[in-house]
Amino acid sequence: MDENTYWSSAPERIVRGSMGLCHLTVFEAPFNVDARQLAPNDPARARAFVESFDGVEAVLEDLGPRSAQAPLPSATRSDLDVVHAAAWGGMLSIVTPAFATDGNDEPLRSAAKEVRERFPDARIVGRVSYHGGMEHTENIVWLPDGAVFHTSGWPADEPFVVSGDPHAVIASLDLKGWMVDNAGVDLDEPANEVYWAGLAGLALGHSDPWGWEEMETTAFRVRHSEAAVRDMERLYFV
Repeated sequence: MDENTYWSSAPERIVRGSMGLCHLTVFEAPFNVDARQLAPNDPARARAFVESFDGVEAVLEDLGPRSAQAPLPSATRSDLDVVHAAAWGGMLSIVTPAFATDGNDEPLRSAAKEVRERFPDARIVGRVSYHGGMEHTENIVWLPDGAVFHTSGWPADEPFVVSGDPHAVIASLDLKGWMVDNAGVDLDEPANEVYWAGLAGLALGHSDPWGWEEMETTAFRVRHSEAAVRDMERLYFV
């Protein structure tokens, strides 16, 4: 196994903060498939999806299957080289600590732009939260017709930035008012109090795989790019 030489922190160094959601999902039609009816995970396609990201230089090791509900390991520096990914038929997903941020950049948005160019007819949905004293979140939905919203900020504080048009996303998805309400989303609230991850989840609907223990992903140990390592060292270590 090739060694990752970009880290300046020792493999056993304790990670600062913790991750919540760190998902980016690319969902191609048909969009009305129940998650449990999606094709079984294809580890080879999942690996290829991981290798396609600019922030990953190589997959070093296949660590085997994981439940979609299994959190990423995040105790020590060596854990930060582990990602989870899946290819469930027309749905591709990756879970990586490199998507987390404290507001100094927008890694999820950058990754979404990458996959948007490759999958213009897909629904692209990302949900990320990082807890480092306070919680920082980033969420994105990008639909085939171009409707998009992106949010980034501190739910308990300012600044909190919303770009795109969440109302256009709701209209494009033909979401009813009661569906938005049931997801706990109220767009009349201040932006930093809106449950944006709930609205992002509605873009996947019944196809959302992350709530099902039986949905299987694959864990990989990767060598991140030098830029990705630099950003993670700044975020996860003081």
